[in-house]
Amino acid sequence: MKRQIFTEDHEAFRETVRTFLAKEVTPYYEQWEKDGIVSRDAWRAAGRQGLLGLAVPAEYGGGGESDFRFSAVLAEEFTRAGAAGLAIGLHNDIIGPYLTSLATDEQKRRWLPGFCSGETITAIAMTEPGAGSDLQGIRTAAEDRGDHWILNGSKTFISNGILADLVIVVAKTTPEGGAHGLSLLVVERGMEGFERGRNLDKIGQKSQDTAELFFHDVRVPKENLLGELNGAFVHLMTNLAQERMGIAIAGIAAAEHLLEITTQYVKEREAFGRPLAKLQHIRFEIAEMATECAVTRTFLDRCIADHSDGTLDAVHASMAKWWATELQKRVADRCLQLHGGYGYMTEYRVAKAFTDGRIQTIYGGTTEIMKEIIGRSLLG
Repeated sequence: MKRQIFTEDHEAFRETVRTFLAKEVTPYYEQWEKDGIVSRDAWRAAGRQGLLGLAVPAEYGGGGESDFRFSAVLAEEFTRAGAAGLAIGLHNDIIGPYLTSLATDEQKRRWLPGFCSGETITAIAMTEPGAGSDLQGIRTAAEDRGDHWILNGSKTFISNGILADLVIVVAKTTPEGGAHGLSLLVVERGMEGFERGRNLDKIGQKSQDTAELFFHDVRVPKENLLGELNGAFVHLMTNLAQERMGIAIAGIAAAEHLLEITTQYVKEREAFGRPLAKLQHIRFEIAEMATECAVTRTFLDRCIADHSDGTLDAVHASMAKWWATELQKRVADRCLQLHGGYGYMTEYRVAKAFTDGRIQTIYGGTTEIMKEIIGRSLLG
């Protein structure tokens, strides 16, 4: 089924992304996986290629392009390349909107040029050891000291945590305010009392630096408040739909790519003197996955188009996120099974996709949270 949402400009951009991946990412990726972190050179190369800050106004060095379909192309191609470690989607589509929509003119001049060049790598710190999806459980707190805040607390599971030069921290600024007493404070590399813990050892996405962050009496200037005081809850909710769309797009792209790989594998791999593809059970497995992917792709493309038009709501973004990521998980498991013992070997793409993709149903809001959002919209 031919896709209808992309123009010649999007496809030309796709070729640019593929060229970048072949030159700047794929040759080095195995080493990054061993190192547990990507090279900063790759971020600067992405900046030179114009892949960072797609939606940032040109006056700050960005692409000035609000069409989300370009971000969708990036997500699809990075997923097909198995390059989750270079978290450009996090940088562009999750953190970027906070800076472009909430930052003051002075903050934009200070932060956005480096954001677009790759000199300033970003992260957002929300999750804590005792608080994930429950914002009311956040304990990291900032005390008002007149011209600055004193920030104390800790965060965990922070993507880009080791490399990040600029971290948007969700902190409690009104102790009795609950989820509505939270603010966004920008902590920058080098601030006294800001420390990074270990680079966490995950089962997948080994090259994506995911870290613990600690704040011990960090002096944060009042000029580093992002958005409204005590407005973090609203700000976070506003940007969640785009975050979930990015995850969903990666989910369906991964499932489709795994299906392609496995379809070719069962055509070539023989058992009992003939290709696996000649066995009815194998054909049924491939047929089921192909149908599920085709149906999911149709819905996702509609969501991409709606989001590009500014009409996608949080409920449909949640539907896309939970369905596409759960499909990705099922397809990865079934494709690994069809590869047999080879599917368990890390040098095979399917094995890496199995471990790299497992986080998809967890971050950005778990499947259970997505269902709760959908259910509440229908039942109150």
